[in-house]
Amino acid sequence: MPLQTTACDPWPVDLCCDVEGVDPDKVERWQRVATQILWRLSGRRIGLCEVTVRPCRQACLDFAPVSFQAGAGLGPWVPYIGVDGQWRNASACGCRPRGCSCSELCEVKLGGPVHSVVRVNVDGQDLVPGVEYRVDAPSLLVRLGGECWPKCQQLTEPEGTEGTFTVTYRWGIEPDDSAIAAVSAMTCHLLKGCGGNGSCGCRANNKITRLQRQGVEMEMPDPTVFYSSGLTGVQEVDLWLMTVNPGRLTRPSRVYSVDYQRPRKTTWP
Repeated sequence: MPLQTTACDPWPVDLCCDVEGVDPDKVERWQRVATQILWRLSGRRIGLCEVTVRPCRQACLDFAPVSFQAGAGLGPWVPYIGVDGQWRNASACGCRPRGCSCSELCEVKLGGPVHSVVRVNVDGQDLVPGVEYRVDAPSLLVRLGGECWPKCQQLTEPEGTEGTFTVTYRWGIEPDDSAIAAVSAMTCHLLKGCGGNGSCGCRANNKITRLQRQGVEMEMPDPTVFYSSGLTGVQEVDLWLMTVNPGRLTRPSRVYSVDYQRPRKTTWP
C-alpha cells in the first residue's frame, strides 16, 4: 500500500477515567492524538483504512516463464523436468502451476492485508459477496459463479459506470481488546493534563525527578528515558507496546516486486 503518515481513523476506546463535563470534541481530539502516537510506536501496522481502487485482472500467463510467453506457439502447457528426471507438462493458467486448483481461478490482487470488502462494482452493478466473489488471504479477490473479472476497463470514465471495475475495501489489522485498552489509557493520560485543569498527564513537569513535602519523599523517573526507548511511561500502554512491538520497529516490512502491477487509486479530486 502507499506510504502512510498517520492513522486513518481513531481506534475505539473504553475510557476508564471520568470525562463528565468534558467537551466531547476535546475527548475525540485526544483520542485521535493517542491513536496517532500508539500507531507510530507500534510500528505503523495496526488500524483499518478504507480505500477504493480500480484493479487489473491477472492474466493466465503471468506466472509462466518469459521464454514461454514470448514464444510463437502459446498454449495451455509449460514443459518441466520432475524430480525423477522425466519431462512433464504443467498448466500455465490460473493457480494450477502454484496451487492445487483443478481449474483456472479468476482473481485480482489487492493491497493488503484485506480485512473486509465494502463493495465490488462491475459495470455499475454491485456484486453479491460469497456468491459472486470471495477473498482468499491475504489479499486475493476471487471471482465466483463461473464468471471472470474484466480484462480491461475504461479508466477515463467515473467509478460505477458502464465499462468500469472498482473495489472498495478495508485493509490493515483491526485493533484488538489489548490495543483498545492501551489507547483508552493513553487518552485518559492526555486528558488529565491537556483536557482538564490538572497538573499531570501532558502537563506534568518532566524536569522534576525528586519531590519532598511534609516528610514525604517521592522520586520520579526521567520521562525522556521512556521516550528514547519507544515507550510512554504509562504502565498499561507500555505493557502493550512491549508485547506488540518487542523489536521496536518504526514501520512495517515492505516487499517490492517489479512484476506486480498495483491497482490504480485516484487520490484527487
